[in-house]
Order: sequence, then C-alpha cells, then structure tokens
Amino acid sequence: MPSGSGSRGRRRRRPAGEASPPPVVQVSSSGSGEEGSPSEDEEEESEGSSERPRRRDGGGGKARVSTSGGDAEGPNLPSCPICMIAWTADGAHRVSCIPCGHVYGRYCLERWLQQCGKKKAPCPQCGKRYKQNSIINLYVPEIAVPNNDLEKQVLLLRERNDSLEKQQAKLLEEIKEHKRQIMLQQNVIYESSLKRQKMIEQISDGMPDAEPIASLTEDTDSRNLCSFVLQNEFLVDGARVMGIDASNQIIFTSGKGPGVGAEHILTKISMFDRQGMQKIHLPPDTKAIRDICILPGGRAVFASLGKKLSLFSMATNNVVLQYDLPAPGWSCSGDHTSSTHLYAGLQNGMLLVFDIRQTSSPLHSMTGLSTHPVHTIHSAVDGSGSRKVFSASSIGPCIWDVDGSEDRPNLLSGMENQGVCISLACAPPSSDLLVASYRPKVELPDDSATPQVITPQSLAPTGSGKLGRHTMLRRTAAASFAKDQACSGNVSDLRMSKSVIIPCGGNQHLFAYGDESLYGVRTWRLPSFQTYTDLRPHRQPILDLRFAESSTGGRYLGCLSAEKLQVFTVR
Repeated sequence: MPSGSGSRGRRRRRPAGEASPPPVVQVSSSGSGEEGSPSEDEEEESEGSSERPRRRDGGGGKARVSTSGGDAEGPNLPSCPICMIAWTADGAHRVSCIPCGHVYGRYCLERWLQQCGKKKAPCPQCGKRYKQNSIINLYVPEIAVPNNDLEKQVLLLRERNDSLEKQQAKLLEEIKEHKRQIMLQQNVIYESSLKRQKMIEQISDGMPDAEPIASLTEDTDSRNLCSFVLQNEFLVDGARVMGIDASNQIIFTSGKGPGVGAEHILTKISMFDRQGMQKIHLPPDTKAIRDICILPGGRAVFASLGKKLSLFSMATNNVVLQYDLPAPGWSCSGDHTSSTHLYAGLQNGMLLVFDIRQTSSPLHSMTGLSTHPVHTIHSAVDGSGSRKVFSASSIGPCIWDVDGSEDRPNLLSGMENQGVCISLACAPPSSDLLVASYRPKVELPDDSATPQVITPQSLAPTGSGKLGRHTMLRRTAAASFAKDQACSGNVSDLRMSKSVIIPCGGNQHLFAYGDESLYGVRTWRLPSFQTYTDLRPHRQPILDLRFAESSTGGRYLGCLSAEKLQVFTVR
C-alpha cells in the first residue's frame, strides 16, 4: 500500500530463501528550498518507511543514496550519508551515531528530528527510531579524506621543485664562475695600467734607473725575502672576517647573508677547491662575528656581537661550547702554551680569560684602561715563559700579565697620543716585534697641537682613506718595548682593519696591511719599512688579512674583501 494512502500498510512476507532487496533512500528537495514535515501516520511508521531527510545542498530534483553499508555512490568517502558532506571531528556537524549504530553528522540528525515534528524520528537507513538524547557524539583524533590523485599531484610537484632547485644551484655556480673570469680579466687590465702608470711617473720624475717595480703577484727581485703566489680566488658575498686552518687547508669566513633581515652565517671553504664551499647556520642569538681564531685539534673560537664566545668543532660543523659575555665580543684568541685557555676582548674594554674545562664562568675578568672596544688580541710568551696577552684598542697597544696578580694592562711605552690605534700585528710566538697602525684623530679647529711628522716612505694617498702611520716596536725586556722605525700608509677612516707580520727566515720579516689607496695588500720590509711588493688588488677595500703556517711547513696568506677572497702561498 502506498505510504501516502492515509492508512498503515502491511508488510508483505517474503518467501523463504528470497534475498531481501537493498534498501534505497529517496531524498527529495524542492527548488524553493522549503521543507515539508511528514504526516503523523508516516511518522508512526517504523521500518520500511520511504520518507527520508532532505539533502543540505538544496539542489533540485531527486538524489539516490545507497544505504548498503552506508556507502555513497562512487568512492567510499568518510561523509554523512544524508547530506553527502564530510563530517567533522567537532562542531555542529560532528560525527555522531544513534542507538541502531548508523553514523551521521549531528546537524543532519537534529534537523531530521525537527522535520518529523515528534520526539522520535526513524533512522534514515534502517527505520529504527531515535530520540534527541540518544544521539551519541563520537570522538576521533582526526578525520582525513583520502585523495590518491591529490597525493600523486603533491609528489609530482615535490619532484619538480627538487629538480628546479638543482637547476638553480647549477646556474648560480655557472654565474659565479663567469663573474670570477670577468674579475680576473679586469685585474689583469688593472695591473697592466697600474704598472704602466708607475713607469710613466718614474720617467717623468727623472728616475729612469730606479729600482724595478715589484710584480703584483710575485716579487722576482734577487733580494727576495719571500714570494707570494696566488693559489686561488673565491667570490664571497658580504664577508667581514676570516680564519685560516693551514693544516687542514680550510678557510672560514663570516658575514651576513644576502637579503633584508638575513641571518649571519659561517662559510667553510676548501682552499684549493672552488666548489668546496659550505654554508653553516649559526644559532640565531650569535649575531655578527667580529673575530675568528683557529685552534689546534680541529677547533675554532669566535667572538660575536651577540655577547657570545663560541667554541666550534670543524669536524661536526657545530658550536660545542658557548660562553655568555657581559658585553659584545670584539676579539678572541687561543693560548700558545695551553690548549684549554681562551681569551676574549670585549666592547667595554675588558679582557676575559676562559678555561674550556670550566663551562660556567671565566677564570679571570680584567678591566682595561678605557671603555673602548678591544679589537685585537694576540697570545704570547715572554723570555721567562710567562704568558702575556697583547691587545689593541683605540688608545693604543697594551700588554696584559694573565699569570700575574695585576688586573689591569699596561700601555706600551711611547705609544701615548699617537692617534687612533686601528690594528696591531704580532710576530708569533715570541712576539719580539709588534707593528701598531694608527689613523689621525679628528682634531678640533682650535687645537694647537702640532701634527705628527710622517716619514715619506709611501706615496701620497691617491684613493680613499686617510694618511696614517705604522710604527714598529721591538722588545727590550720581558714586558718592555721600545719604538723603532715608522712609515706612512693609507688606512681606513672607519674600519679596524687587520695587519700581519710574516716571518721570512733568517730573522727577516715583512709587514702586510690592506692599503686603502690600492684596494689591495702592500708589504714592507722590517725594520726599515722599505716598500717590498703590492699584491693583486681587489675592487673593494681589504677587510681582513690573515697569515697561517701548517704543521708541515706550508705558509698561506689570506686577503678578504666584501666580494672576494684571495689565497696566496708564501714561499
């Protein structure tokens, strides 16, 4: 009997063995979206009722949903069999079930109760009635809709992304190599023009028999102390400081990565392999590294503006120990007599002594003669075997007795009021020779002090920077030094550039400094300060200069600007 005849229909008995047909739910909806409520007779009808809840999508016509196992037509998706929309783990349409065990979205069950207008409503699939309070919330950790096509698409996109990244890396390497070739060609042109200009200047000054001009790559004079052979050049981006591990033939450079807000990174470079560059990301609180010192045993120490002194393992490329400093770190050094002692020069003029076996605090905290940054530190041993530390701040070079009872350094005699000390070079390990570099102070207009006399060993400045002074000091006693020769040079008016003393055998030494007028390195003989040779120039000023000697006797000089790193073998 049709369900709409107004009387309750009887069920037809199925013959034994006859398979029951799968129940079919007919879901209808009007075009206007208005929903009618079933009649009381239909509401009272239990199993086999053909009236079912309406779909939530509001579509016109009729839709059929197979109720065999609660699966929708098409793929087996975890969705509500009433509205065909995926249910959720919480909220109004959370996954719920009724006493018969069938699972729906709670919103559809409650709405079906409202449509029926009674306290009970039949299950849309089996017809068993349920009440409002018999709706049971099911708690599931996650509901995921499987989509194999989407997963395949994600994997494909990942593969394409990896391929594009490899292509990009290859193109970047090719661009760097092309830039390097262009820079080499520009350097050759610059060298030729510079040599031609010097020859013209000598001829115009009436000095045709003057001493031959030194080669920009190798000094071939018969009185050579040593020669500099360019081994490699690397393109760098934003590098500021460097350290050379001569035994392992590795160079570390540090600087800020490209882009706004980029982090400070450490770059590990193989000295004889242009492709062997590795970027090392430092802890975010490290900030800018001001100084790097290579220690024996595959370790390095660096001081940074993040108030950190960090011990770095070159084997694992990780920071293995980090000390908190009371002020930003500007310089650092190891100890020639002990593998466990470290020194740190701070921005406030202090010197701290650390023992890596004691990780909580420094062994000694020593106060400087001023609050100016300690920008250079050298560890040394005097004739009596006592440990000393040479440092430099803007007031001049100082000596610290780290084994004694004094907590303050002594300014080296004769170094008062020399200007602004910007660099200190030391001849390791005895440090019997020192060279302090100065730039002139900014004098007030009414200052009546007479300017210092500069020896005319170098040409007048032709480029940027200021005309400064390099002064040599020679040891006279365990803790005493005396001024010796001096010469002028073009120094930076802003930066605290590095300088080095290079031993050449036979108790002979060269002094090397980044000359601002050359954008390259100039060397002088010591103690006469006679100009020795100029190394191949850069297009930007020299920021750092390091000399290192390996355990097997190999000697190397590294020259760093913001865009290029040069490695020379010293023979």
